[in-house]
Amino acid sequence: MASIQRASASSGSEGGEPATVDDRKRKRMISNRESARRSRLRKQKLLEDLTEEVNRLQSSNREIVQNIKTKEDAYSKKESANNILRAQTTELADRLQSLNSIINRAEEVNGKSNGFFYQISQISDPLMNPWQQNYPFYPLMPSPNMFLH
Repeated sequence: MASIQRASASSGSEGGEPATVDDRKRKRMISNRESARRSRLRKQKLLEDLTEEVNRLQSSNREIVQNIKTKEDAYSKKESANNILRAQTTELADRLQSLNSIINRAEEVNGKSNGFFYQISQISDPLMNPWQQNYPFYPLMPSPNMFLH
């Protein structure tokens, strides 16, 4: 064994450079392999991070879509309720006008005019300007006997 080590040492010492060049190539090859391994690990870690972020964003997107659907359903229900209230407001305004007309006729027949009736033009419709309400609006449901005393 000693003769083999001497032979390799003597061959390295004879030329001087071949052993160091081979040594440098081997070290460089090992360094390149290690660098490539680290690069692959970084790439794999980046891919895993991006996959996690995609999953998180998809989950967040599903929640947002569900929230939007819920809001749209609530909006549709409110819009339907508003349409009903608008129709009821119109119906009540027509009833009030009719009652005012009856009161006006009765006063004309009796010869009195005390200004008891309420003009339709003075009724404000808060449903037509929902953003300009100065007070809380609580809808009243009309009943068939609401004008009976």
